[in-house]
Amino acid sequence: MTRQMGELKKVRPSHRTENIAYAIRDIVCVAERRAEQGGDLIYLNIGDPIQFDFRTPPHMIEAAYEAMRAAHTGYSSSLGVPEAVAAIRRKARQKGIEPYEILVTNGASEAIDFALSALVNKGENVLVPSPGYPLYNALLSRLIGEARPYALDEANGWQPDVDHMARQIDERTRAIVLINPNNPTGAVYSEETLRQVIALARAHNLVLLSDEIYDQLILNSKPHISPAALDPELPIITFNGLSKCYLAPGFRIGWAVVSGAPELVEDYTEAMRKMARARLCASHPKQFAIPSALEGDQTHIQEAVSKLRRRRDLTVERLNAIPGISCQRPDGAFYAFPRLEVPVYDKDFAIDLIRETGVVVVHGSGFGTLPRTPHFRMVFLPPEDVLSEAFDRLESFMRRYA
Repeated sequence: MTRQMGELKKVRPSHRTENIAYAIRDIVCVAERRAEQGGDLIYLNIGDPIQFDFRTPPHMIEAAYEAMRAAHTGYSSSLGVPEAVAAIRRKARQKGIEPYEILVTNGASEAIDFALSALVNKGENVLVPSPGYPLYNALLSRLIGEARPYALDEANGWQPDVDHMARQIDERTRAIVLINPNNPTGAVYSEETLRQVIALARAHNLVLLSDEIYDQLILNSKPHISPAALDPELPIITFNGLSKCYLAPGFRIGWAVVSGAPELVEDYTEAMRKMARARLCASHPKQFAIPSALEGDQTHIQEAVSKLRRRRDLTVERLNAIPGISCQRPDGAFYAFPRLEVPVYDKDFAIDLIRETGVVVVHGSGFGTLPRTPHFRMVFLPPEDVLSEAFDRLESFMRRYA
């Protein structure tokens, strides 16, 4: 007898995925349609140095290769191989941070995921910079928590507006996210700003989540300061990795440094350890690139900063010379976040720019709801001739668009 089956129905995705968006990648769909029609493209949307004239340092590649040859191809410790953890600890102490725990992860993204998942319950909120990196919003949406935006002050070099931050805190707030240097604005935060945020976190018993993935790509004379170096007692999770400063985004190796008074962070840290154990480990052989990166030849960072400084200066000069556009000078990372001085929805602007010129940028509203004025983000990683061509196309486009 043939068993009767009911009509199959479409699989419904979970509600937690409804509000997940990632504008940096989503905008590529528009670019792909232009390419299908035979149009050329200048990609200024994704912060991947390897797509341009930057290369992963050979000594890091050699370290990972030698680890493979030495049969480090099975599972490693869930928290990271001892050599990598020790190197991260030494680097943290050089910056004035005393680690309580270190977790090596599949990119800094997984470290951020662990920190949020171990902290946030349904309906609770975390303060996130707006504009800011959209991963935090996406993860909080998945957790059925709330990403509550606080403003960065464009008139003050995109420093956090600490007064606005304070007004966003309520009884369900669990943490404050700092991205320093900031993505997408390139702002580097002052010690005064960081101390004000620390005081706020202390007053409300909040965790600080400090994303420092661009910490050595500083394009001015100001030092980069880690909040964890300013307050050894406050619970702070500092994120970093090999993707940006060490030019190895495809390695997918990152880490979290947990600091703070042990009695305050021990339970939270154990919750993160549980998630690390559940996913087994980060890539075993590539973890051996960490000591090589942190303690080996640093020439590539000096060379990268030199190139980026020239490209930053060209970017700011050209953007501010285009009618209808103004741009603050970024002091770190490799992003500019220009403002459109014309009445336009920035996503429509980005789409039209791609369709008409092939210059691929990301609309500012993809990085948060604040500010409410239109912006776009572009990377200044490409060589000067590529950037100049992009600015020529943008300038011609703006003459028509404005």
